[in-house]
Amino acid sequence: MSGRRRGSWFAYFAFPFFIALLLILVYAFRSMLLSMFLDRDAIRDWIRARSTFGELAFIGLQLIQVVIFVIPGEVVQVAGGFIYGVWKGSALSLSGIVLGSIFNFAVGRALGRPFVEAVFTQEKLGSIERILAAGRASAGIFLLFLIPGIPKDALCYAAGISRIGLPAFLVVSTLGRVPGIIGSSFMGSAAYAGSYRAAFIVLVIASALFSFGLLYKERIQRCIARIIRKGNRA
Repeated sequence: MSGRRRGSWFAYFAFPFFIALLLILVYAFRSMLLSMFLDRDAIRDWIRARSTFGELAFIGLQLIQVVIFVIPGEVVQVAGGFIYGVWKGSALSLSGIVLGSIFNFAVGRALGRPFVEAVFTQEKLGSIERILAAGRASAGIFLLFLIPGIPKDALCYAAGISRIGLPAFLVVSTLGRVPGIIGSSFMGSAAYAGSYRAAFIVLVIASALFSFGLLYKERIQRCIARIIRKGNRA
């Protein structure tokens, strides 16, 4: 890690202020957001009603999900497949995710370690630091973003205070995200086509992988750190 620290009050209070602002916006638009994120048909109707701006609206929706990382990204990605099909839905989701990742990375880099420590606990940040501080940080980031259940959107903030540059981060993190995005889009596309069996099979596999990653994320992070360290000594 570069150990960037911002001693100003702004860096220490930025995250609580940021969350408070988001909560105010969420409360103000709670009815629309609930209907959109809990009902795929509502998302489809909302986007189609905007005609030529629908795709841009969807990308914006995906960007918002990345920034407000507590919202499950799979909901939007499944909706993308439901509305646009597997490949177009995947491409639009990826576009919004890349833009959101750039924003999160830039915020982490601009506000520094105090901000990122407010996102993660100090212990969790320490395990992530051991991966990002290694000489093969790119490989570590790829593995973290590949494994379901790891908080990828929040990790973008942590990457901002590491030594890795934005272009390299975007390449490896995007490659790690692609399988999950395509899988989610496939579920939405299969549901729209009435192929519920295929959608259910993918859902079961994805849920199992997500649960495994969520339950064992700390062990997975330690394992990745050990692999990276061994690779550096080789």
